[in-house]
Amino acid sequence: MTSSAGADLGVRTTVARYLRTADRLLDAPVVGFYVVGSAALGGWRPGRSDIDAVAVLGDGDPSMARLRIVHAATAARTGLPALARGHLTFPGTCNVVYVRAGDLTRPVTEIVPVASHTGHQFRAGAGFDVNPVTWTVLAGRGIAIRGPEPAALGLDPEPELLRAWNLANLDTYWRRWADHVTGRGAPAARLRSRWQAAWGALGAPRLHCTIATGEVITKEQAGDYALATFADEWHPIVHEALAYRQGDPGLAAVPTARARVEQAAALVREVVRSAHEL
Repeated sequence: MTSSAGADLGVRTTVARYLRTADRLLDAPVVGFYVVGSAALGGWRPGRSDIDAVAVLGDGDPSMARLRIVHAATAARTGLPALARGHLTFPGTCNVVYVRAGDLTRPVTEIVPVASHTGHQFRAGAGFDVNPVTWTVLAGRGIAIRGPEPAALGLDPEPELLRAWNLANLDTYWRRWADHVTGRGAPAARLRSRWQAAWGALGAPRLHCTIATGEVITKEQAGDYALATFADEWHPIVHEALAYRQGDPGLAAVPTARARVEQAAALVREVVRSAHEL
């Protein structure tokens, strides 16, 4: 387990490097930069976590080509070493969604992002993290690296939409993920079975908790929530997921790759079923 001070230093160092690159290359100023996600919630883990952030652009019409260059330049720093180690994801990378300063006071579902990048993917005019969950974290626990504190931004996370948004995400992403990793995607999923187990067994219960309580929690907290909420038959895969997330290579609560993936997928399906009954 990483100390909060160590995690904070690692996040701030990476973010400062990202901003130096953005300031040098972009033709529209970054007037605000806010860390959200696991780093804001206290669940950031080196080697396991990305850094999720919202960048606010001031006056000017940003060049999409320049935004792509910032993405390429910053992702390469973490992505190439990760690929060299055999990773298909880039832990430690800044995943950033860009929005205009003038849009911040709009209801979150009405904001059209300028662009976003996650890992190796870049999207123009779109960004998954402009949603009620991320905006809830931004408003309540976002870390201001540059710009006013989040409470002064006039954000509207649309809390009345949290339940519906999370149910839709369970149906459209998580149910399909479970079908994919036990269907056509099974061979690839088993090659990274501990990562897949952690992704599914901790990811879907996070949404279940938000639907049930209105709170947005970390992946580790989602594991504790799953242990307290779901039947004992799901506990081995949750313990396996927590061990991976916390960097414990010795614990193998579910000993085979196939069982890990299949049990994580089965738990996700149970989470989806249960969430619709809340």
